[in-house]
Amino acid sequence: MVYSKVDMPHQYISSGTDDSFYHSHRRSSSLLNPAQSAATRADLHRRSIAQMRINNRSVQDMYIFGDPLQIPIIIVERVTNAPRRTLSENSYFRNLELVNSHSLHGGPRAEASKMQSGGVRPKNGRELKAVIFVHGFQGHHLDLRLVRNQWLLIDPKMEFLMSEANEDKTSGDFREMGLRLAQEVISFLEKKMDRVSRSGFLRDIKLSFVGHSLGNIIIRTALAESIMEPYLRYLHTYVSISGPHLGYLYSSNSLFNSGMWLLKKFKGTRCIHQLMFTDDSNLQNTFMYKLCEQKTLENFRHIVLLSSPQDGYVPYHSARIELCHAASMDHSKKGRLFLQMLNNCLDQLRAPTSEHRLFMRCDVNFDTSAYGRNLNTIIGRAAHIEFLESDVFAKFIMWSFQELFC
Repeated sequence: MVYSKVDMPHQYISSGTDDSFYHSHRRSSSLLNPAQSAATRADLHRRSIAQMRINNRSVQDMYIFGDPLQIPIIIVERVTNAPRRTLSENSYFRNLELVNSHSLHGGPRAEASKMQSGGVRPKNGRELKAVIFVHGFQGHHLDLRLVRNQWLLIDPKMEFLMSEANEDKTSGDFREMGLRLAQEVISFLEKKMDRVSRSGFLRDIKLSFVGHSLGNIIIRTALAESIMEPYLRYLHTYVSISGPHLGYLYSSNSLFNSGMWLLKKFKGTRCIHQLMFTDDSNLQNTFMYKLCEQKTLENFRHIVLLSSPQDGYVPYHSARIELCHAASMDHSKKGRLFLQMLNNCLDQLRAPTSEHRLFMRCDVNFDTSAYGRNLNTIIGRAAHIEFLESDVFAKFIMWSFQELFC
């Protein structure tokens, strides 16, 4: 693991409507491809490991992580928060008042109602810690089992839900998938809260989410549902594994784009239209643009964005929620709207209160020497799936930052 600390870019603070800001930012944009730079940095680090000659009389534990040359290189960026742009009508503080106006009524929600109304919390009550795992496009509910297993080792009392609500149903509209997930999560929480209420007091709730690929868009859509509003105050940790948070407006993988076009043309896959901003002729009316306006991230205390420069299935900048060079050089309305989407997301990632929020970007660079030269590596599918088949990166991150998962 390679650690670094970066500041939230101040140039993103502007709304993007001021021409002088927009053009000056374009001039200051890096000409380097960020994905290539990240891959080069990881490759240099791997070479430096290879140059280390181990004394043959030394004893090494090769069981926990295996051969150092074959494990992922993880570049961890801990992002420090910059001031928010404005305290707008849709600011966190107004949303907090709105959420506080709702209380959980009756049955298993009675104890949680006391916490919401600002009443005295039971000192000896139980804390319900729940984690929701959401698979990606055409995925399986057990896809994220390796991450779940590591989380259970850290916190055996954690309650988990491997979401099945959208299994075999990931070709439809994100709004439908989000509603199904929201209903599944609420049903799961009510059962757990009911069980706790029978044995004592419910002191607090920590609700966390882990999503892979398209599953991250389903999570954010579910959090935007009105039925989830009473639970937003309990959001704890969010782990996004290669999630296309900014869609595919600027995707440079031509082979993958061709596959997406085929899915749209012949399969009529609604969610692909939405990811590619072709669900409406006006970009401002597209699903992804409107989703970025929703406050789906700002209530989490911890946010971890996992990306990989080797992953060709999800644009690198989209997984990291950052500006891409193509957008910074785009003079058209599309470039401006992309910048607005980016600003809307970054505003949510800035700490909204005095309570510190941890925000990290983690670049995972897998050892591709064993992959060989095939279609999976060419189109970037190998790295995208490696997130599900290798738990070494999860061990590194989760055990290095245990406070995020307890």
